[in-house]
Amino acid sequence: MAEARSLYRLNGVAHVARSINKEPTRCIYSVRRHQNMPLHDRIIPYLERASLYHLARLNASAFLERWRPETHTFHMPFGECTITLQDVAYQLGLPVDGLPWFEELFGELPPQNKVKQYTVHFTWFHERFRVLPADATKETVRIYARAYIMMLLSTQLFGDKSGNRVHIRWLSFVARLDDMGSYSWGSAAFAWLYRCMCRVANRNVTNLAGPLQLLQSWIFWRFPSLSPRGFDTYSFPLASMWATYLPSFDRKGERVIQLRLVLDRLGDRDIVWEPYALLDVMAVVHPEILTEEHSRLWRACTCLIYFAVIEWHQVDRVLPQLGGVQHEPEPASNIDWLHAKDGRDFLRWWYRVALRFLSPDSMIADPRAEEISQDVAQRGSSQAPPRVPMPDVLDNKRVERR
Repeated sequence: MAEARSLYRLNGVAHVARSINKEPTRCIYSVRRHQNMPLHDRIIPYLERASLYHLARLNASAFLERWRPETHTFHMPFGECTITLQDVAYQLGLPVDGLPWFEELFGELPPQNKVKQYTVHFTWFHERFRVLPADATKETVRIYARAYIMMLLSTQLFGDKSGNRVHIRWLSFVARLDDMGSYSWGSAAFAWLYRCMCRVANRNVTNLAGPLQLLQSWIFWRFPSLSPRGFDTYSFPLASMWATYLPSFDRKGERVIQLRLVLDRLGDRDIVWEPYALLDVMAVVHPEILTEEHSRLWRACTCLIYFAVIEWHQVDRVLPQLGGVQHEPEPASNIDWLHAKDGRDFLRWWYRVALRFLSPDSMIADPRAEEISQDVAQRGSSQAPPRVPMPDVLDNKRVERR
């Protein structure tokens, strides 16, 4: 019988760690678009109210091979480590706790050739709201602030593999600019990053989306030997320290093999377990981050939610990152059923149980046999990678998007 505390996924799923020898130069390609819009001084106050101003100042394949979806941790030669809510607060400066509009909110509708289902093409926002008129009224400034925030959310925090579209799901948020600071942007972005890394851990997936600046900065801060030289000026959020860093893409396959060997040779002295305890860091971070209220959230094992995406914050496996002593963790939770959820699950249930139509069939075209649209699903979040059947795990059924 297998060890009760063994990790159930490595042998039962097409995890990339099991195929390194077959594909030694396999690379992960990031899907990230910079919004490249000027930040006007009159827009900044609205970003500050939305608690997104720090993010606006921000401008690793081998690691992702070590990501384990069942524990949400990187498995290193010396143990486990991971990105936590504490890292989100320090690195991105985002809050980790909290609570037919288009034309009305933006003053006009985009042309039909810029609209696809529930998204608007990136270029329309960029061309229409790039330059704020010098004599803009207060209401015009608010419109431009909404556009900037829509771009910021769709490109920096919640980008998907399309890389060129802005989702209208954010309309209800930008409609109330003064309330945006009360939302937990950090935990939502964190859930999305977890989901993206879980997907790319599958050997059949090579495109990575999500808030990749968080992943990159976490690696540089935790593993100084892997960070680029010449970036010694601390600023907040901490990820802005690497704003001008431009990685080389030459001979990427060879460099992945070299970095894989470097990671294999890392020991427990090569990781900085508590980088935020440095006095230089304490001097630049936002005072609110240092409160006991926030530190309690960092230590919580809890769910991270971003629309249909639900991921687990498993800090009990990386207690040294929070100043604790690591104990033997509990068996990994099987959350495959959460990974399999998407926006269509509710509709399937609703189509089955609800009395949806009251008019007789003779009065309307009968839509009851119509299939659920693929676009109803949370875009990009529910694309469960192909899984090898696991007969010993009862809840390992997956939803496959075609």
